[in-house]
Amino acid sequence: MDVLIVIISFIVGIIVYFVPSYIAYKRKHKNRVAILVLNIFLGWSLIGWIVALVWSLTN
Repeated sequence: MDVLIVIISFIVGIIVYFVPSYIAYKRKHKNRVAILVLNIFLGWSLIGWIVALVWSLTN
């Protein structure tokens, strides 16, 4: 049962981690590749993730 909780937590974490990139791709943002790169390399820090999220929500 503990392994299942770890696996589910890992999957949920990955989904949350890539929310800014997902939003950018769904909105067809002109800088979606740059947002994805920012998300991959700086998303681990809360500031990088927030910047990617805000950027993905702007026009």
